[in-house]
Amino acid sequence: MRGFFITFEGIEGAGKSTQAKLLYEFLREKGKKAVLTREPGGTDLGKKIREILLSPAEEIFPPLAELMLYEADRNIHIHNVIKPYLNKGFYVISDRYIDSTVAYQGYARGIDIKLVEKLNSIASEGLTPDITFIIDIPVEEGMKRIQKYRKKDRIEQEEIDFHNRLREGFLQIAKKEKERVVLLDGKKDKEVILYEILEILRKRDII
Repeated sequence: MRGFFITFEGIEGAGKSTQAKLLYEFLREKGKKAVLTREPGGTDLGKKIREILLSPAEEIFPPLAELMLYEADRNIHIHNVIKPYLNKGFYVISDRYIDSTVAYQGYARGIDIKLVEKLNSIASEGLTPDITFIIDIPVEEGMKRIQKYRKKDRIEQEEIDFHNRLREGFLQIAKKEKERVVLLDGKKDKEVILYEILEILRKRDII
């Protein structure tokens, strides 16, 4: 029996990683087979790609090169983690997936959206999440959270306009993909957000 593929998306500091982890822990406590992964960096090879993508670079890092690296990481991820675990009946919970590429490299970087979506389809081999949660917060709030807990990586160091375009990208995705994507208010307490996530999953017979 095929498992369920659940993804979490959002701007920097939105709290998506927290919710992905909380859902994973909930499922494990209930005795469910679940795996928590992420993009980029959900595999050993992917960790090396993640380091390249997120480390500050002295050389020019063209948006198209960035996009190709994300897609390479995704295809490796699909073959080594996502598909194998889905085929074993696991809940696969991924911190970022195809929607991040559309939002970051498409809306924020300005690469043609149709090209990004085409490359997403090729790299993911057509595998779409059963459900996606986009955690939304104002950009200023997300930046404050990051500054409080860690040093900014290469992407987080982008200008505020980049992050505003990024947030708008996620909001547009939520509007266009209403059957698959659920938009949640990231300003709420994490326990409240988790409760909302669990209620939605129950109504859709996913848990």
